Amino acid sequence: MHQQAHYDHVRTIFAILQGEREADLLLRNLNILDVHSESVHQGSLLVYGQRIIALDPDESIVKVREVFDGEGLYAIPGLIDAHLHFDAQLAHPAAFGEAIVPSGTTTIFAETLDFASAAGDEAIEAARALFLGHDELPYRIYAFAPGKKTSVEVTEAMLQMEPVIGLGELAHLSYMTGNDDDFRKSALGRANGGFVNCHWGVTALPDLLLNYMPAIGAHNNHDVWNEEDIEKSIRHGFHTQIKFGVGSPEVIKTMLRAIVKRRWPAENFQLCADNISVDRVLTKGHIDWVISLAVEMGISPIQAIKMGTLYAARSFGMDHEFGSLAPGRYADIVLTDSLSKINPRYVFKGGELVAKDRKLLKTVDLDYSGMVKEPRPGLADLTPEQLDLVPIEISPDGTQAKVLLFDVYGRGHLKFSQEIWLPYQDGTVVPEADGVRLSRISVVQRYADGERNVVNGVFKGVSMDSGAVSTFWPAPVAYFVVVGTDSAEMHANLKQLDTYVGGCIVTRDRQVKAALPLDIYGVMADMSLTELVDATRSIDAAMEELGHRNEGEPVVNKLLTLFISLDRFGFMTGGCCAGA
Repeated sequence: MHQQAHYDHVRTIFAILQGEREADLLLRNLNILDVHSESVHQGSLLVYGQRIIALDPDESIVKVREVFDGEGLYAIPGLIDAHLHFDAQLAHPAAFGEAIVPSGTTTIFAETLDFASAAGDEAIEAARALFLGHDELPYRIYAFAPGKKTSVEVTEAMLQMEPVIGLGELAHLSYMTGNDDDFRKSALGRANGGFVNCHWGVTALPDLLLNYMPAIGAHNNHDVWNEEDIEKSIRHGFHTQIKFGVGSPEVIKTMLRAIVKRRWPAENFQLCADNISVDRVLTKGHIDWVISLAVEMGISPIQAIKMGTLYAARSFGMDHEFGSLAPGRYADIVLTDSLSKINPRYVFKGGELVAKDRKLLKTVDLDYSGMVKEPRPGLADLTPEQLDLVPIEISPDGTQAKVLLFDVYGRGHLKFSQEIWLPYQDGTVVPEADGVRLSRISVVQRYADGERNVVNGVFKGVSMDSGAVSTFWPAPVAYFVVVGTDSAEMHANLKQLDTYVGGCIVTRDRQVKAALPLDIYGVMADMSLTELVDATRSIDAAMEELGHRNEGEPVVNKLLTLFISLDRFGFMTGGCCAGA
């Protein structure tokens, strides 16, 4: 904004408050939560140019184009997700908004690393396409250039884009090894004056190395799982983000209980999903849900709300823009009938009503079909025998075989993969432990330059009596995961999914029973929210017919979480990304 525009703006605000010019909106009959004084007062909010310009204006003189009756509801700031893998939710930006905005979320701080990695050589062009029209979305997005999974050149280019404000999470373990790309990316983040997100990895790093990230200026840490992690994080000066979208539902409760038990000041914390399915948002909620859960765990309602509003905004130095209902801030407002159990009746972004009673009102006409890619199969020479479960070791008496066990909820601790002994009969491993039948799993490299990397084991978390289910994820390298009971069925399933850009399919007797195509670089569906949810639920329904009883996240999202740990612990090697 040039000096003349600033001059015109301040003159206009003065004229509106004097009753000489017209404001855009007056929200009346509110119980306004003042997060600064931690009090509630009856009043009204005056909005002009997307921002609040007055508390309790003199209604006898102000002129407004529109008046909104707040029905005596509580007005709280729009909710903020402080760390979200924007590109790993399978929904494109407009469809994602359909899920989160009705829950009261008006701002997200978003990672883009998987999308950029999946796009390969097209990463810079793809990122521009992803962000195109972001200001038209019914929520605000502040993004981060990849701190891992892409080249330094891609990171540098994305740091110059809107709405990128800093460097995303650095590689979880490679910065322990003195990787020069990590140094260069960190330097770029610092040189651009932006934020550096930290995937700290308390559960995997020795204490000495925990000092490195804050010492180089890393700003926040979302990789906490328990009381000890949280204590170390806040002691090292991090803005500590409490995540609720990953792993077991007990994880978030454990962390919230620890905050209450230790009486840590709530100002240390922000709330984030990290990874969460749109189906989970629709059925349980987003930041609204975890605020309500925090209250149940013993955190005061106003402090819980501040963790999801003011403290998140303040951690990124943006509390002058949003995070409270004060003059000068964006009119991002949620009207709820309770402070202890958030129920977003009305959601405003910049003074525009965008959602009512958990339904999105503002439709966004953004076309993402230009990012849809053509499939590039890579499994032409794969054989069923490559998926056979071969023992790592056979016991001296020949009755037991040692194999790998993978755990779908293994992230956050080092039990993601373990070697276990299973029965061995007639030259075949019996996938059964402690009387529980286990499915088999194969991790399969899509594009092999020479010998294809295939890792076979048993799997805890998704169980099947027959058939197979597979998923594909292209970042940082292109790999499939297939779960089933029989090598031939698993092989046929993979060959089917190999005809897609990416996605998830369920088969039985080599016939596709349900499919979710991810045609946008293999990580996003070119679908509306309704279409995407229908597809993920069809996967669950097909799995139920095959004997699986799912709880929590949809099966496709559960399986996709595996790829982070598979990469973290070195099971995915070689190859290239789908867009390369």
